[in-house]
Amino acid sequence: MFHRLLLLCALILSLSACAMPRNGPPPVGTDAEIAELTRAIERLSPAIDPAEAARAAQIAYRHTHELAIAYQITDAPLIHNAKVNSGRRPRGLCWHWAEDLEKRLKAEGFATLDMHRAIANGDTRLLIDHSTAIISAAGAPMQAGIVLDPWRKGGVLFWSPVTSDPRYDWEPREEVLRRNGRIRYAQAGMEG
Repeated sequence: MFHRLLLLCALILSLSACAMPRNGPPPVGTDAEIAELTRAIERLSPAIDPAEAARAAQIAYRHTHELAIAYQITDAPLIHNAKVNSGRRPRGLCWHWAEDLEKRLKAEGFATLDMHRAIANGDTRLLIDHSTAIISAAGAPMQAGIVLDPWRKGGVLFWSPVTSDPRYDWEPREEVLRRNGRIRYAQAGMEG
């Protein structure tokens, strides 16, 4: 009985912390954070142009901040999702972040970098599926890339190598949508 009470208290505390609104949008990435992402992108392949890696890292952080302002992010991701789904916020579901960040990075026309889309939890009914953008060396598979996930921390860019993401196992978006009978949304550029 004591263990259940302790677990309930921990759950309530963690949920209340997630629901705490912040004052203003999430902070913009620092120069040190941008430099760290730049180095990680450069390490993907010796063929990557260092100037492109730096530009991609800067855009990933800057555009995440711009989207957080446009999406009116003031809450934790799941709270914000509820606001979007109830019509109180314009955008900010994970697939919105992924779609908008991918579109912005693709607009650069990088010669040595590619963008991918991925989904995690696409085959489970227990968990909500989650979408992200991934950057890789040109011609490399998405599994050799870096996850760019602004949704996970409510407008603060999270990134990690795809294969060492501590929270999600990523699969190519089109494969998941095809397997689940939602390929028409992938072709139309929409999520279901």
